[in-house]
Amino acid sequence: MQVEINGNKREVAGRTAFEVRDWLGAASDIVILNGFQIDKDYPLTAEDTLTIIRKGVMPEREELASMMAARHTPAVHKKLQQGRVAIAGLGGLGSNIAVMLARIGVGHLLLVDFDIVEPSNLNRQSYYIRHLGMPKTQALQEQLTEINPFIQIETRTVRVTADNVVELFSDYPILCEAFDKPDAKAMLVNTALQKLPGVTIVASSGMAGYASSNLVKTTHPLKRLYMCGDLETGAGIGTGLMAPRVQICAGHQANMILRLLVGREEI
Repeated sequence: MQVEINGNKREVAGRTAFEVRDWLGAASDIVILNGFQIDKDYPLTAEDTLTIIRKGVMPEREELASMMAARHTPAVHKKLQQGRVAIAGLGGLGSNIAVMLARIGVGHLLLVDFDIVEPSNLNRQSYYIRHLGMPKTQALQEQLTEINPFIQIETRTVRVTADNVVELFSDYPILCEAFDKPDAKAMLVNTALQKLPGVTIVASSGMAGYASSNLVKTTHPLKRLYMCGDLETGAGIGTGLMAPRVQICAGHQANMILRLLVGREEI
């Protein structure tokens, strides 16, 4: 019997998933059958897709793609591989959004930020002590390469202004606004809506403090604009930016980007 194993059709010596695992590797290997990690044995058919992952070993490009496709389903994974997403601002929102998009295998990411990693960033941003003093673009690219070395990452260490929005983002159909300051957010969203007619923007507003998680939501106020957050809680005296709510909002933005990439435009 032939079964697809790690992306290739193979004649197998065994009739169950664990028999094939033991034939090819070791009992400690992870087995994913038709996109689901199994902890008990199942019989195999010729229609099954089997992924066997050796713990602690980096797979080759095709093997990793097969593993991710097994998790996401092949049709979804193919759309993600073809995705092009720009992230403007690599702070609490943007750095965490970029990590999520790299983990799901979005094929081409543009990372834009002018700043360096500072100690005050460590309370909510996806950086470590070893990154202090590095440009955020460089520090984040380093992390994403460790997560998925096979995606394309472009970086621009510049401040985004109304004058360079078109030059920076015109090649990316999805633009993620991830700035901290309201005036920068408004500038980017308004400029992109006016000057980039083919671009959909996933923006944010209101994720400071430690109010209820359930207030953070995704809305769709305009055809090419999605907004994530509670839309009112800004950072101020006594209401700082903290990891839990910031990352909840980042998750909303990342999930909306995922939905757009697979063709689901409704919220």
